[in-house]
Amino acid sequence: MSDSILIVDDERGIRESLRGVMADEGFMADAVASGEDCLKALERKPYGCVLLDVWLPGIDGLETLKQLRARGSDAAVVIISGHGNVETAVRATKLGAFDFIEKPLSIEKTVLVVRNALRQRQLELLNAELTAELAEEYVMIGESVAMRALRQQIAVAAPTDGRILISGESGTGKELVARAIHSQSRRSGAPFIEVNSAAIPEELIESELFGHVKGSFTGATAAKKGKFELADGATLFLDEVGDMSGSLQAKVLRVLEEQRFEPVGSSSAIDVDVRIIAATNKRLDLEIEQGKFRADLYYRLNVIPFELPPLRERFEDIPLLVEHFNLKFSHAYGREPKEFSDAALADLQDYSWPGNVRELRNTIERVVIMHSGRSIDAADLPPHGKEEPPAASFRFPSFKEATDAYHREFIQNKLAEAEGNVSRAADLMGVDRSHLYRRMRALGILNRGERSGAS
Repeated sequence: MSDSILIVDDERGIRESLRGVMADEGFMADAVASGEDCLKALERKPYGCVLLDVWLPGIDGLETLKQLRARGSDAAVVIISGHGNVETAVRATKLGAFDFIEKPLSIEKTVLVVRNALRQRQLELLNAELTAELAEEYVMIGESVAMRALRQQIAVAAPTDGRILISGESGTGKELVARAIHSQSRRSGAPFIEVNSAAIPEELIESELFGHVKGSFTGATAAKKGKFELADGATLFLDEVGDMSGSLQAKVLRVLEEQRFEPVGSSSAIDVDVRIIAATNKRLDLEIEQGKFRADLYYRLNVIPFELPPLRERFEDIPLLVEHFNLKFSHAYGREPKEFSDAALADLQDYSWPGNVRELRNTIERVVIMHSGRSIDAADLPPHGKEEPPAASFRFPSFKEATDAYHREFIQNKLAEAEGNVSRAADLMGVDRSHLYRRMRALGILNRGERSGAS
């Protein structure tokens, strides 16, 4: 139905003439005589383009267009009129009309406008589809308290132009949060420009950020725009900002203060309007104490701080993440989605995930690709998705029993080292205290002072 045309005109001769012309051009065309009939026709089937006369019996063309948009129709509408004027054309455009043409109609012009309208509609539908796919790609999964709070914080901070510093371990989704902030900001229609400070060689990072003029250094055979210039009016995501050299930190600080910079080899400054979102997996306060990061740059970047929790502190989100990645990769590789057993999900929740969501994502992708069966049990999970037991554990009849035995011994040793203090033991193990309590109960480990059967 994408190339179908609906002609709306109260003059029978015009209806029949236009329908014949459109049919000759390869379009499927229907025709009705009133605005009311137009709305009924669009309820029965979709049309790619509507040729809509302004002067109609009953509701006129502009009111028909208004109701058409209110009902959610995405048809491209071309207004036609024998009494055209600027005011009518402006009103039609504001109501969402693609174009306005006057009677008597030029057949060549009408066909050209219809083709352009259909092409524009297809581009808009494709853009909406790509936008939806992008939104799905960067959706944040999880209903834990931490994730609900994070989404609320994004909703509050995104519409502003305040600089944001996102801190969190590797793999926690810092870029995902940065993109979510951009997509909900006033700059969402502009590009999201990103640069990873740790991935670009030191000798190239300045040119990457600020650009350069031709001949400014060996190999600069042409001028190049830097990320700051490309992000003018948009969002610039500075990833791994803690890895910037001292000299680069000073230059970035100056740009943030003045909103202007000079490309490498140039003496002319460029003014920019850039929103900065920075991210780091380092403790910048400790980096400042050690003289590795400028305190003044930190305060410039850290206007709105975001702290992303590691996956081990929101283990209740793991089943939702597993299902998300399961469906994502099953669709990508043309496979039937896997069915993870309760035991498999429990094992995934018991693992500390030092690589965070990225590690979980890779684990599920591997399961989808490598496991031929539909059902996934604990024994089917890849070894790198579990904390592996020592070699002596081969005496146990199953992988789970061996893993539990290793975890039990490890936790008991850490508790002994911490003299029975669970909080201190959790710190020694690098896990959250609530996670350790949960694992202790699952393994039947009673700390000193606890009675058997205590909840």
